[in-house]
Amino acid sequence: MTNAPRTNIGEQHPTAYKALIALSMEADKNAAAAGLDPLLVELIRIRVSQINGCAFCMRMHTRDALRKGENPDRIAVLPAWAEAAYFSETDRAALRLAEAITLVSVGHVGDEDYDAAADVLTSDQISAVAWLTTVMNSFNRVAITSRYHVGD
Repeated sequence: MTNAPRTNIGEQHPTAYKALIALSMEADKNAAAAGLDPLLVELIRIRVSQINGCAFCMRMHTRDALRKGENPDRIAVLPAWAEAAYFSETDRAALRLAEAITLVSVGHVGDEDYDAAADVLTSDQISAVAWLTTVMNSFNRVAITSRYHVGD
């Protein structure tokens, strides 16, 4: 393992990073237009970041969720959302789809996961969840590759 300083790829290529931010803002607009709860949007971001192991994004979006009024218990049990009664049918469908998209190398967003989402979510909501997840996965990769500092 090397201790060489990491290039902050967002600073190295700011135009690309700004394009990612613009894409994120568009994904947010689409999520709102599709009727997704802003708290669910933050939970999707947190869950994707948990799967990817991105401490920087987990911290940021946990703070955002709490600031927006999210119940700390829902955040605490988010990795076990399927076992907890805190989550609505819409939350469950969106989280399941976000996990499948994030783990695309495992199951290529299998029909079972997609169909479970389609049973609950509209086409606009499915698309919004997919874009939110895609963007969050990208931000996770930027932060992890650049080793964004967390703590102290």
